[in-house]
Amino acid sequence: MAGSYKDVVKRARSAYNGGRTLSVEHRRRQLQQLRQMCLDHKDTFLDALKIDLRKPQLEAMMLEVNAVIMDITYTLNRLDKWVKTEMVSSAIPFDRSYIYNDPYGVVLVMGAWNYPLQLALLPVTGALAAGNAVILKPSEVSPATASALAKLIPLYLDKECVQVVCGGVEETTQLLQERFDYIFYTGSATVGKIIREAANKFLTPTTLELGGKSPCYIDNSVDLNLAVRRVLWGKMQNLGQTCIAPDYLLCSKALQDPIIKKVKEVLREWYGHDPKDSPHLARIVAERHVERLASYLECGKVVVGGRFDLSDRWVEPTLLVDVPENSKVMTEEIFGPILPIINVETHVDAIKFINKREKPLALYVFSKKEAVKELFLRQVRCGGVTINDTLFHAASSTMPFGGVGNSGMGAYHGKYSFDTFTHKKSCLNRSYNPLIEKVTRARFPPYTEKNMKALISQKDPGDGPGVLHHLKVFTKYLFSMSIGALLLFLYIRYTYVKV
Repeated sequence: MAGSYKDVVKRARSAYNGGRTLSVEHRRRQLQQLRQMCLDHKDTFLDALKIDLRKPQLEAMMLEVNAVIMDITYTLNRLDKWVKTEMVSSAIPFDRSYIYNDPYGVVLVMGAWNYPLQLALLPVTGALAAGNAVILKPSEVSPATASALAKLIPLYLDKECVQVVCGGVEETTQLLQERFDYIFYTGSATVGKIIREAANKFLTPTTLELGGKSPCYIDNSVDLNLAVRRVLWGKMQNLGQTCIAPDYLLCSKALQDPIIKKVKEVLREWYGHDPKDSPHLARIVAERHVERLASYLECGKVVVGGRFDLSDRWVEPTLLVDVPENSKVMTEEIFGPILPIINVETHVDAIKFINKREKPLALYVFSKKEAVKELFLRQVRCGGVTINDTLFHAASSTMPFGGVGNSGMGAYHGKYSFDTFTHKKSCLNRSYNPLIEKVTRARFPPYTEKNMKALISQKDPGDGPGVLHHLKVFTKYLFSMSIGALLLFLYIRYTYVKV
């Protein structure tokens, strides 16, 4: 098996070294084919997601299939601009400085089971756009989607430049023994540390998209009806199996009962009297995760929900109160439809509570008070923030998505995916201008005090307009003066002729 992985990497490296992935035309064609695959086999992926997670069709379409299609389209529409060499100012006149966008080479993308299509193909989109050869390892925990990707990708994409490898922990361990030029992993912090350790063997740069406990704060200034709906929507997507789902709720004791009452109303409105019968809720991915979630129910007082069914992979939307800070439900990532409520007196107390823990992947603040929102933004270190809603900051192609500290490193989405899989190569083209050479010859031996003073006397001009700006202004005035002089000449000339 290890030999076959070696062959997989060898084929990808051979294709990359042969220059096959580098042309913009090839990149564009691969992206177009990837998008066409999603369009042609939309139903195949929807069926696979239903098998793996029993995802409602709207969730699967919007957050999986369509999310990938939109990201590819966004990338295609901007690819020509992104790949261009960037000219930058030079410290020495007549020199040319520029940044060349180099692909890394052969990259490994390791997807996650909770959004098995989106979290596999969004990084692949960025890697292909940047000109890399890609080896995709889908999660074995969502086997139907992994199988669909393994079957369809070779039918649409270059079989050497993009390869799919399936398997479990043993196969992944063997795969990580190979040398890659970049590794992109989405999953738990525990496995992320293993990935990072394997990457260190070859000093391979790595992006880790992890998770953690994303807090949600609500104060009494908001429209509670709307706020609760938005929190529950973010929590119940994929039945809570979302890395940026609200993981616990912070509010005052006075606000707790109104929130609980509103949660009951909204859940009944959305999912009926028995949410288990609702077609609008997904299922937990595996029985062992149901058992894990069931153990959290003992960490506090259940005030909403609390039922589970191991054989149906079902856990009911649940609220917990009176939860100890050091309980399992408050120290482990929940990844399910259980929401503990922690009481804090003020937003300052909420910030202190959050900052005592690992840096979260996401932060949600529900408040109409600008000072409160600004304090959270300034004082809480986290991957990203949505104010007065949930999840939406991760849906934008114009903003980076990623964690910090225990919630991950690196970012992607849109242009940031392209940048993640691109090495920004600095290039300086020196001139042979004799005047410049005379000015800078103080750098050569023999070293003297005079030369040293000359070299260290150079000053940074700062971020002002710069030489180019002044040149443009001078050119503009010169052009205006020339036009004025021409008009004056014509006036004098024709006036003289008339006389």
